[in-house]
Amino acid sequence: MKQMKALPVSATPASGLELPEHLAQQAADAVRELLAEAAAANTTRSYAAALRYWAGWHQARFGIEMTLPVSEAVVIQFLVDHIQRKNKAGLVSELPPAVDQALVASGLKAKLGAFKLSTVTQRVAVLSTAHKLKRLDNPCELPSVRTLLSRARRSAVKRGERPAKKTAITRCELEAMLKTCDDSLEGLRDRALLCFGFASGGRRRSEIAAADMRDLRKSGEDGYIYRLEYSKTQQAGVKADSTPDKPILGRSAEALSAWLEAAGIREGAIFRRIWKNRVGPALLPGSVATIVKRRAVLAGLEGDFGAHSLRSGFVTEAGKQGVPLPAVMAMTEHRSVASVIGYFQSGQAEDNPAARLLKD
Repeated sequence: MKQMKALPVSATPASGLELPEHLAQQAADAVRELLAEAAAANTTRSYAAALRYWAGWHQARFGIEMTLPVSEAVVIQFLVDHIQRKNKAGLVSELPPAVDQALVASGLKAKLGAFKLSTVTQRVAVLSTAHKLKRLDNPCELPSVRTLLSRARRSAVKRGERPAKKTAITRCELEAMLKTCDDSLEGLRDRALLCFGFASGGRRRSEIAAADMRDLRKSGEDGYIYRLEYSKTQQAGVKADSTPDKPILGRSAEALSAWLEAAGIREGAIFRRIWKNRVGPALLPGSVATIVKRRAVLAGLEGDFGAHSLRSGFVTEAGKQGVPLPAVMAMTEHRSVASVIGYFQSGQAEDNPAARLLKD
């Protein structure tokens, strides 16, 4: 790795530091461009939060406001401040305690201590995107930065760290959760939501919350077709090579019909809040996750369940039942085989004939 000119760094925040409520002007411009490109509200909030953190860390660390482009040395300093490494003292990083405390006090950081490596990687990726959008020299793509992140991932794996994944809701778990849903408005809604989220291809929580009657049509006497106009992987709308129509059939269609009839929904959001047995406005994405977690608890299931459990569970169940991967990806809207193959292979693992070489 080539030698870089050292930047002056401050072990403590600048005197009278007030972490900025707004980003530096160039960073703010980048946020606006990101907002314009990112249709998903969660993505928008995530990008804005990442850039706010960069601005706050930069001011606390160097005592000056951040502007774009950022130098290679600044990105390297960010990485060594936030990536843990192992030495004789244990796991350490270079973020000064006073800077850490200032970031927490400003609300830019939830708690003292190291970030997960995935968080550091995401924040570097956001900074990289900001540079690309403004057509600036991008320090995040330099070999020094890429090498450091690559080595950090290897070290984390050697220490036994694994990405946290939600427990998959396969058919077995889903059946148990559906049994907890009675015929009240809430029960009908939750049954329909779970079936819709699973059967339509493992929809994300934002997609379930955004589901609208204008995109739903009857198919035959006992089925529906839901047209997924927008998703995380097609934020500019339906692509020519995409299959936006997602069938909802059998029990899932019956559950959806029962909910729509009981709630009197003819237009607008499909899944709504319920207050004192009255149907309200559309669910928020966070509420979808809450419903999934609550039903898992009521069913007595053990694991870390969330809205993504429906998505990973759909792919895992498809693998168990031998559904071809292209057919699965047509339903889930995955664009990368690498991002879906882990769940798919996990579902097929028990049926691998190579696992049964030692017979009784």
